[in-house]
Amino acid sequence: MKLATPRWWYVRERASAPVTRALLRPLSWIWAWAAARRIARARPADPGAPVICIGNLTMGGAGKTPVAREILRRLRAQGVDAHGLSRGYGGELAGPVRVDPARHASRQVGDEPLMLAADAPIWVARDRAAGALAAVRAGAKAVVMDDGHQNPSLTKTLSLVVVDGETRDGEWPFGDGAVFPAGPMREPLAAGLARADAVALLLPADLPEADPHLLAALAGRPVLIARLTPAAPPPAGPQLGFAGVAKPWKVERALKAAGCDLADFAGFPDHFAYDEPVLRRLADRAARCSAGLVTTEKDWARLPPEWRARVTAWPVRAAFDDEAALDALLRRALG
Repeated sequence: MKLATPRWWYVRERASAPVTRALLRPLSWIWAWAAARRIARARPADPGAPVICIGNLTMGGAGKTPVAREILRRLRAQGVDAHGLSRGYGGELAGPVRVDPARHASRQVGDEPLMLAADAPIWVARDRAAGALAAVRAGAKAVVMDDGHQNPSLTKTLSLVVVDGETRDGEWPFGDGAVFPAGPMREPLAAGLARADAVALLLPADLPEADPHLLAALAGRPVLIARLTPAAPPPAGPQLGFAGVAKPWKVERALKAAGCDLADFAGFPDHFAYDEPVLRRLADRAARCSAGLVTTEKDWARLPPEWRARVTAWPVRAAFDDEAALDALLRRALG
């Protein structure tokens, strides 16, 4: 059974869950050492096309998939045959395999690749080098890798790390800076930033400015401000929202900010597999509130087909403040 992301991970003060933090700290040192050793020893492969990596410094919840989707959209709108590449977390297929939304389900290829495949060719491969090579052989002129900043198997032309820019209610995207499992970091902040070419700082739509202290923490790398904006209004009338993502509380907050009449909300662990009993309980809970059901596109991709007609998928997109700066980065990556 998957466990929910500990919210105390994102509290900067170490007074939050002090005993748990202290007990897990030695394991975090081992994790950081193993990650650094793996990266240092790697011999990255060149697949024969530019690789644009949309990565993450934390265990999840930064918004890298919406950013990867926007990069794919922009490249393809400019005439570049860009393909996406994902590990396919939660999927059964090892790949390389090109995702076919008409044939594949999330249990086979993962929820994020299935969602991205509605807009662009997407490949799933646990061996990223093999996946990138398969995409290039199929005609890809650029490969956009969703996640993989800590995966050293590919030569990256551009490494863009996504950072959650929300710092309200005592939250800090890096917590107290501790590496998993004592905190949310996949590696120490300085090490991750050192390999990045730029940072995409993703703000919620209702947060007008980035926290200056967060910008200072990211100093030394170009920072592009992006905003997670609704691609459509939330459904009308009372709604019961639910989400199985790394930070479900952010989905609840975003729905309310978008004007959704949220009667209730249920949070689940990231990549949660919804089964019939869980969905029936949600439907019963919604009925008691005379409410509809609304969730994220990523969660909707994991729903059984018979439930998709009963649940509204609320789409969001990453909109960059300075699109010219983003395009300049992409042009340099494409040579």
